[in-house]
Amino acid sequence: MPPTNKPFPHLPLILRYDGPARSGKPPHGDPRTRLAKENRSGHGGGLTNSAANASAAWRLRFEDRERANLPVLPKNVPLVLEVDTSLDLDELRKNFGFELVSEQEDGYVIVASEDLDLSLFLKKLQDFIAQVKGSATVAAIYRLEDDPDQSKRLSRILSERLLSEWPTLAENGDYIVDVGIACSGQIQIPPQPGAPKRNHRWSDMTWAKRQGEHATKMKDWTEQRNAAYMAWQDLADARYNEVSAIVNFYGGSILSQSDKPHTDTALADSFTLRIRLNGKGLRDLVLNYSFIFEVVEPDDVSLPQVLREAVARDKESVTLVPPPPNAPAVCVVDSGLQHEHYLLEPAVDRDAAFCFLPGASPTDVADYVRPGGHGTRVAGAILYGESIPRSGSYELACWLQNARVLDAECRLPDRLFPPALLNELIRRFHEGPRRTRIFNHSITASAACRTRHMSAWAAEIDQLSHLHDVLFVVSSGNLYSSGTAAIPGVRQHLVAGRTHPDYLCEAACRVANPAQSLQALTVGSISYREFEDPDWLSCARQAHHPSAFSRSGLGIWNTIKPEVVEFGGDNLVSRNTPPDVGTPPCGRECYPELVRSTMHSPGPAYERDVAGTSFAAPKVSRIAAHLQDVLPDESCLLYRALIVQSARWPGWTRNATPAEQGNIIRWIGYGVPDIERASSNTEHRTTLVTSGDRTIKARGCHIYQVPIDAEIRRPGSDYDVLVEVTLSYSAEPRRTRRNRRRYLSTWLDWKSSNQGEPLEAFRRRAIKTETEDEGAGAPFAWVVGSSANHGTVRGVSRSAGTVQKDWAIVKSNALPEDFCIAVVGHEGWSKDPDSAATYTLAVSVEMVGKEIPIYERLRVSVDNLRAEVEVETEVEAEIEALG
Repeated sequence: MPPTNKPFPHLPLILRYDGPARSGKPPHGDPRTRLAKENRSGHGGGLTNSAANASAAWRLRFEDRERANLPVLPKNVPLVLEVDTSLDLDELRKNFGFELVSEQEDGYVIVASEDLDLSLFLKKLQDFIAQVKGSATVAAIYRLEDDPDQSKRLSRILSERLLSEWPTLAENGDYIVDVGIACSGQIQIPPQPGAPKRNHRWSDMTWAKRQGEHATKMKDWTEQRNAAYMAWQDLADARYNEVSAIVNFYGGSILSQSDKPHTDTALADSFTLRIRLNGKGLRDLVLNYSFIFEVVEPDDVSLPQVLREAVARDKESVTLVPPPPNAPAVCVVDSGLQHEHYLLEPAVDRDAAFCFLPGASPTDVADYVRPGGHGTRVAGAILYGESIPRSGSYELACWLQNARVLDAECRLPDRLFPPALLNELIRRFHEGPRRTRIFNHSITASAACRTRHMSAWAAEIDQLSHLHDVLFVVSSGNLYSSGTAAIPGVRQHLVAGRTHPDYLCEAACRVANPAQSLQALTVGSISYREFEDPDWLSCARQAHHPSAFSRSGLGIWNTIKPEVVEFGGDNLVSRNTPPDVGTPPCGRECYPELVRSTMHSPGPAYERDVAGTSFAAPKVSRIAAHLQDVLPDESCLLYRALIVQSARWPGWTRNATPAEQGNIIRWIGYGVPDIERASSNTEHRTTLVTSGDRTIKARGCHIYQVPIDAEIRRPGSDYDVLVEVTLSYSAEPRRTRRNRRRYLSTWLDWKSSNQGEPLEAFRRRAIKTETEDEGAGAPFAWVVGSSANHGTVRGVSRSAGTVQKDWAIVKSNALPEDFCIAVVGHEGWSKDPDSAATYTLAVSVEMVGKEIPIYERLRVSVDNLRAEVEVETEVEAEIEALG
């Protein structure tokens, strides 16, 4: 890795405004709400009939269960409602006593009522008809679905595969499924009392009194919060026991459980169980337990492209220097490592190695995957990147920690439940002696991720990343060389007449679970080169095109996934008809050079003999480890921002049309990252970053200023300047919600000043959170844009994810004196006024043609601005003190 003594370190971003954002005009409400209020009798009467029918049907269902001596269940009624999308869903709890089970698309929600008679709901309906005050929320409920066979509910909670199999579910069949159980109940943590601010006129006695009153309020609040925790745990225990009773009745078993931890201001909304159950029991559970929001089958883990062995190669003459004791550690979550391999051994943290496989010894940490291992190859890519050292001395830059979770067949056992496993990884490695913060996760499912809810696996990555400031680097997943009708491989796409790389836009080629995680840094793969001989040719017809097997975006909720790509190789296609797809030895220059396990049979210590996104991801983990080395006190959010900030599209994309660019960003995200651009600068490129944890509440606005030196903006100059901006943030997730704005407690986006727009004018525009005013001056021609129709790339928005990059080319003489970026907070699922997101921001300015050096000029301008801001702050403090 590059040395850490860089002459051009990143510069600080200067915060110029920290205050509230002002909402613009409220969005137009759904006209159906207005029409309902104008026709109270018709609207209320229709809902009354639907509610009465649902109540009667469920009463008969429970009576039938009792006569059949089936396990006793709480007499709750699940309902599928269509509601106004602007409705605060907590109103369903407050007004009707409904517990939100899950939020669906297009305004649909699944709720559960503890009252079999729906008495409160029916009373509110009558109040609405009679125009009684406090009943207006009824107008925002458009429909209560008539669902006697529960087909509508089932279509919203079962996976596609289970839904198709449901009519023919074998009563005695053996099924393993992951079941999501909503568990919010009617329990709420009250708002936390705000800390008092001292008035300069208060005496010490008055201030002490205010502090004492606040301490009393905090004590009462803490007791109420702890009581809410206990009530939630009682509810979770009760629901676990209810599910367990059904599972045990049918001779099944609960294999694993995953709970989401509470925070100071919010309770967990769900837990997930992995269960083994026969078909009859599964049908009973799903149809009759009201609090289920998701039932999916466990994912099969995708394997890399397998190749033949190469001829053995003698150990090279190279001296490997172990990492320094305090060097960063990367946890390799994989199939184990060959600890004794001479290319890995100096960097392996043997004491930390652990096997998580059920039934295996914790010390059985070797890589048994034939012929040349999987985790061993991944670990080598973390250490060496693109090429293995042949001779001389090589200093290893990070420690490798071995978390063996895949068996000898490179599969994740059904008994190893990913959310529970991830928590164990955090406990053992992040909370261990090295405080590991980077986790390489080259494990994904074999099929495209589901888009109904964030999966339990991906949501756990989001939760743990937010709570512990860790970074999961996840591969986007592989298409098999040849697959099935349900999961088509490369061969099936080609035979169907779909060409490469266009077929990567097919839904079946979407990133695989858990690569859709919003907090994970997802990595796809690109090819090295074009290849052709009399028998084979590469799928990629140009160098650096997307790999044939690399799963692509968009991700869940149209997020940009993968965010970056690295070199993972390519498939070759035979010239016969129909074609074969494989990785024959003749194309070895198309595959990455990787360390290779020598445990099983004679073979080389390293070789070009496999390909896959599994081997692209560790090259990004390598960059993350280097960033931790040079910026040890910064957050993983900044590491992620700098990696994405450093990424560039390859040269073949240069002349793409806007429509083609829309496909490119799906295939390769923001492009190929660069370790030098991520960690340092040059005379002609400068990156400015926020430092430390920055938090922002909903309806908050932070404005940062980048002063542009007059020489750079000189009127006579006409140079191309590349401006790049990346926002990286995290917030509390909630898995029962079904879009980005409800999935996160607080969500963020950013906007920029225009060319020639003064700071104060931009501040006034930036704090209007709901408007898209152009403002003074010409806007920057951002490539992606803040919405799907704003950038030059069509159909994609940078604001959909939690890492948001954009870039633009600007003429140097058109740059503003002060370029400003506003980070704006928006309300998500949390109604707590103190709910906040944590973020980092990076801004880069680069003289594309290197006509004039800019680093020193920008550094001096930043120092001058910082001094100016410090003086302004001192003056403001003096004025406030004077009253």
